[in-house]
Amino acid sequence: MDYIDVIFDEFMELHGDRTFSDNKSIVCGLARIGEQNYTIIAEQKGRNTKENIERNFGMPNPESYKKGIRFMKQAEKFNRPIITFIDTKGAYPGIGAEERGQGEAIARSMFELSKLKTPVIVIVIGEASSGGALALGVGDKIIMLENAVYSVLSPEGYASILWKDASRKEEAAEKMKLTAHDLLNFKVIDEIIKEPIQGVERNDMKEISEALKARIIELTKELKSKSIESLVKARYEKFRNMGEYIKEEN
Repeated sequence: MDYIDVIFDEFMELHGDRTFSDNKSIVCGLARIGEQNYTIIAEQKGRNTKENIERNFGMPNPESYKKGIRFMKQAEKFNRPIITFIDTKGAYPGIGAEERGQGEAIARSMFELSKLKTPVIVIVIGEASSGGALALGVGDKIIMLENAVYSVLSPEGYASILWKDASRKEEAAEKMKLTAHDLLNFKVIDEIIKEPIQGVERNDMKEISEALKARIIELTKELKSKSIESLVKARYEKFRNMGEYIKEEN
């Protein structure tokens, strides 16, 4: 919400998946920069304990993704570019979430994003882990803040699974290649937004947000200049060939 407040001239939040409930770990809404309208789908952790609980610590339930899908389709209908903000340690793994189709909701979100007939810009602003991040990570352009991470799971989880020893998390993090610079080299992301050395504190929000705003405006013009058919085809090819490139590098 801090980024949204600075980047966009106006924002109106929308709620509910129309089937179960409104889960607040994903924020959806309509936004505007100048005369250009956008649809926002963003993961929100919260700034304090009360907000963390309200936002389920940024771990979405199925209804979060279904809410996102609802507004993806609306954005396509009205030719609005979509901006997703990713910041999650993963989708919520609770029994209720699984009973309501967590895996299917994540897969459906990725499926819909892959074929949406409108530009999609993905921004990784913090921690992007597992299917919780991938569900909103399919886009025409993927931007990461310099100190953000993007991975299949946490280094502690990786070390626990591979070596049965979570204390080897630093070794795991190195092998996982989860930094923005690693992912840019692998062409998993398209560009990096530089951050202060200490990371983005609240007093740095305006500077980073203005940099993101400038890139959103530029990328929107670039993506809108392409035909919808070529845009969707390029998006598909981007993700279809991603694994082959990494395989060649290794």
